[in-house]
Amino acid sequence: MSAQNTEKHEFKAEIKQLLDIVIHSLYTEKEIFVRELISNASDALEKLRHLKITEKDVHQDELELEINIKTDEEAGTLTIQDYGIGLTHEELVENLGTIAHSGSKQFLQALKEGGEKNADLIGQFGVGFYSAFMVATKVEVFTHSWKKDEPGHVWSSDGVGSYEIETSDDTQRGARIVIHLGDDYKDYAKADTVKEIIKRYSSFVQFPIKLNDEKVNTVDALWLRSKSEITDEEYTEFYKFQANAFDEPHYRLHFSADAPLDIKALIFTPKTNPERIGFPRIDPGVALHCRKVLIDSKPTELLPEWLRFLKGVIDSADLPLNISRETMQDNGLTQKLSRVITKRYLKFLKEEAKKRPEQYAEFFKNFGIYLKEGVATDFTYRDDLAKLLYFESSVTEKGKTTSLADYVSRMKDEQKSIYYILGQNRESIESGPYLEGFKARGIEVLFLYEPIDEYVMSNLGTFEEKELTSADQGDIKLDDAPKPEGEALSDDDAKSLCEWLKTAIGDRVKEVKVSERLVSSPVMALSPDAMSTQMRRMMKQMGQDVPMPVEVLFEINPRHELIKNLNTQRSSNEDLAKLIAQQSFDNALVAAGLMEDPKDMVARMYQILEQAATK
Repeated sequence: MSAQNTEKHEFKAEIKQLLDIVIHSLYTEKEIFVRELISNASDALEKLRHLKITEKDVHQDELELEINIKTDEEAGTLTIQDYGIGLTHEELVENLGTIAHSGSKQFLQALKEGGEKNADLIGQFGVGFYSAFMVATKVEVFTHSWKKDEPGHVWSSDGVGSYEIETSDDTQRGARIVIHLGDDYKDYAKADTVKEIIKRYSSFVQFPIKLNDEKVNTVDALWLRSKSEITDEEYTEFYKFQANAFDEPHYRLHFSADAPLDIKALIFTPKTNPERIGFPRIDPGVALHCRKVLIDSKPTELLPEWLRFLKGVIDSADLPLNISRETMQDNGLTQKLSRVITKRYLKFLKEEAKKRPEQYAEFFKNFGIYLKEGVATDFTYRDDLAKLLYFESSVTEKGKTTSLADYVSRMKDEQKSIYYILGQNRESIESGPYLEGFKARGIEVLFLYEPIDEYVMSNLGTFEEKELTSADQGDIKLDDAPKPEGEALSDDDAKSLCEWLKTAIGDRVKEVKVSERLVSSPVMALSPDAMSTQMRRMMKQMGQDVPMPVEVLFEINPRHELIKNLNTQRSSNEDLAKLIAQQSFDNALVAAGLMEDPKDMVARMYQILEQAATK
């Protein structure tokens, strides 16, 4: 270099102010500068690749289209070199001397006017280069244009207020950026640190990235390739890389769309659900890219919260990023992107449920809880999600499930409601009194085992114009069923017994009546409030404070031997009959999850046993 060829330029006052913002306020993470410089290098290479289609006389045409990065801990420098299009003297002044003036943006405009579109250009804002000054005391750019008759130059600045340009023979085609790191940022001169940053943000840049002569971007951006060109092994390798997983995915969805947005997506459903086996709430796992450059690895607004189990990549060239390329500016466009991806995934699940029901059943076993969460919390997708819900029922074998739509297809013509019962498991539901009346009438009942199922049904309300109704509600009216075997109490005796029971039990019961639902059980208790009795019982088992209803409905089976004997006993030994009545009521409360304190029940049981033992 020669001092006489050195030019010194002052940044204008407003440019100094903007430069200060770029250095100190624009980016939330200092390491972003590596991503920005690699992005710029990728742009320069892409411009040259495109240019070589029409231009044959290119300076140092033998140089490979690649990015080379060197770390030097001793010197405290990081060097990023590309063999791209390079810069002339005028372009140095125009593009590096003026913040927010980007050759990439002009290049895109030129391509657009020429009827082409190149989404591989990622530097749109002209400020990424200046992110280097967040960590640098000095930045040097050694560059030579692709034009053979142009000299090489060195641009240098401390980022304070001015920059210098010199002619130089120490240049190759493209740009070599040397970052002299400040004392607090020497870690960026370590190969391991830089390698981790590259893998996090720039793994899918289309050109080779070599760090100290070792290629570090070894995984292809599969989402940009045609599905017919990709093997299952490549998909699995990509999934393991992107999701930091060791197994194979349960599902994969690879698609692209041009309208209403330009979208390239590769989304995986894992095989296991860490939340289900006790791990904390997982973070979103679908990364957002813009033209292959990572914008956000865990975007919270990209997909609904109930799809947080998904892994993969969504890339859109239409995203209006903010100036730092760290967040999206247009919230409306973000929501549009979210809707497109979500609806496409739900459509995919609907197709899988029909084509491969056993595989879908396994998926729903692990991830159905998230779909239920969506039904309970997200009105936008509630109807679509409801079609994907599957439950065991009174007509399915143990372990087999059915959808709400299939339930509706089997309903009786006169049936107005879809009935369900919440319980711990199939055995507890089938052994309880609430199923008997439905079973006797041939009415199907869904079996729900998870506490969230109650919220799902109450929030869903209806499905295909059929009301969703808990089978243990007190106000259900069922059609006449076939008469069970056994002699029943006469209507007068049954009515008299109900009145006596109301008096014997006292204020704890609102009403006692003959049941139209009981077949083999003697009694059952029903809660007239909104929360089902089974839900109340399960919530109490989970340690939640659930207020008991003030009023309880009590139904008796007039054909059961206990009830017939109780009717006889109240005339011959009323004291014992009252104990049995109260004990039967408490037994029903326990079965319904309505018993608050069992100590009186236990004491009464001993009284009954004592009297029985004396006979």
